Amino acid sequence: MLANRLMRLLGVYCVLLWGAMLPDHAHAQSPALKNVLGEVTAVDPSSKQIKLKADKTAVAYIVMVDDKTSLVRLAPGETDLKKATPISLTDVSAGDRMLARGPVPEDASQFPATRIVIMSKADIAKKQERDRAEWQKRGIVGTVSAINADTKEITVAARGREAKTVVVDGAAVQGVKRYSERSTKFADANSATLVEIQPGDTIRVLGDRSEDGARMKAEEIVFGTFQTIAGTISSVDAEKGLVRVQDLNTKKPVEVAVSKDTIVRRLPPLMAQGMAARLRGGAATAVTPGASSGASSGGPPPAPRPGGGDLAQMLERLPAVPLSELKNGDALIISSSRPSDLSKITALTLVAGVEPFLQAAPRNAGAINLGGWNLDGGIPEQ
Repeated sequence: MLANRLMRLLGVYCVLLWGAMLPDHAHAQSPALKNVLGEVTAVDPSSKQIKLKADKTAVAYIVMVDDKTSLVRLAPGETDLKKATPISLTDVSAGDRMLARGPVPEDASQFPATRIVIMSKADIAKKQERDRAEWQKRGIVGTVSAINADTKEITVAARGREAKTVVVDGAAVQGVKRYSERSTKFADANSATLVEIQPGDTIRVLGDRSEDGARMKAEEIVFGTFQTIAGTISSVDAEKGLVRVQDLNTKKPVEVAVSKDTIVRRLPPLMAQGMAARLRGGAATAVTPGASSGASSGGPPPAPRPGGGDLAQMLERLPAVPLSELKNGDALIISSSRPSDLSKITALTLVAGVEPFLQAAPRNAGAINLGGWNLDGGIPEQ
């Protein structure tokens, strides 16, 4: 599942620009040339056709290839078509990323391509692994505590193995993105500016740190405004994708919309008890199934314990849970962007089976504090 999600993370934004800027020599007279970007679902070399599922519309196109079609492969991250390699139709595989340019009709799904640019599934996977390793090695994640607009410095309370305050120099940052309100996928993040970052935002920064780790020169930044709540289920409407919960901190009802991108999981009992034990600072203890409690916090997916694995990645590996399996009274931890109307949210991540963890969570003035439970934003993938 993670692999499938990662395949969609490479949006090939620059390819759209290449197709629009460069001339179509072989079909210069073709009217209304357009670009279609998406994923290859099937290839039929005998009929010279490629089936392409468009990203934006999910329309399934049949792209026809002939002797005049320019068919090339480009390395992920590359923007110069002069560095593309000519390939044959037999080199294209299902799962590859593809941009097809041609006279795309308004009322049909079949068209001849004047140009096809391919980024192979294998090449994308290799680049994503390199990018992930780079962010893990040279990146920090934390909460923005202060901003100096004049010097373009951002003070971050970093989390993880080396939790400390880091002053981020954003003067020479090469790219700034903001997570979408409905997704923590880096591919869904939108272009943004430094002035949009606010105290309390979750932020991930890639760059070089000073020897003492107190300062960092930012190369890339992705940020967002998130919240995490916990509550018990009042009702479930699986058909409409709605879960109504009672927020255990505010004691108010919240309507939770579950979209196709929402990660819905259930913690295995041993995993939940292990996380609870770490909160208590001792060994795991048995917890009666069905006991309920709640919590509230926010942030991206660090380890549930110092030095531990990425919590969001751990959840990705668990099997998806249909809403029909959730029952009234079940405790949930739900992450979402922070909307103006807190009574209606769209879940980014919804996790059941959290009763042991919530029972162990500390309480401040009666409110439950999750502390290290953070689910707001994955490691950026290019």
